[in-house]
Amino acid sequence: MSKSIFRTLILALLMAPALVLSAGNGPVETYQVDVSASKLAWQAYKVTGKHFGDIQLKSGTLQFQDGKLTGGQFTVDMESIAVKDIQGEYADKLRNHLLSDDFFGVETYPTSSLVLSKVTFLGENQYDIVGNLTIKGKTEKVQFKATVEQAGNQILADAAMKVDRSKFDVRYGSNTFFGDLGDKAIYDDFDMTISLVAGK
Repeated sequence: MSKSIFRTLILALLMAPALVLSAGNGPVETYQVDVSASKLAWQAYKVTGKHFGDIQLKSGTLQFQDGKLTGGQFTVDMESIAVKDIQGEYADKLRNHLLSDDFFGVETYPTSSLVLSKVTFLGENQYDIVGNLTIKGKTEKVQFKATVEQAGNQILADAAMKVDRSKFDVRYGSNTFFGDLGDKAIYDDFDMTISLVAGK
């Protein structure tokens, strides 16, 4: 075998794995989240009960490749926090407290964000997602499950995550930072449920 033919054969063998790895990887498609049709709800717990409400997305995108979710990023409008379980002046008082430096310091940190860093397809429209959540300028890893369905040019996604506020320096009423709070304690974990509508 001549040296030129041998070199050609070796080069072909070296390139073959790269061709296999890249096969089937289509273009990345970006879908814009419809913030008016999407919903984010929160529920927080204390020793004596709970409160719940919603909050609005400011912007968001989802990335797809070969029909599967591969990434996304979202910005949350912290000024839009709303309280739904109580009404009138009590709701206004709680909302203002959540906006204050005791909780989310919205005057200094008007937005929060979530960037998806790892997306694993589990089958049947189910995904395991790892992301970087930023609240009050602090970024922490979160992990949660999501259901994502594609219907024509529209994407419908639903997810639920548990967030530990103590990791973001949200201290008010937390046993992590203060002792002997008794029945005035507010639990660190709160729940977020997310329903997204996105389109091209």
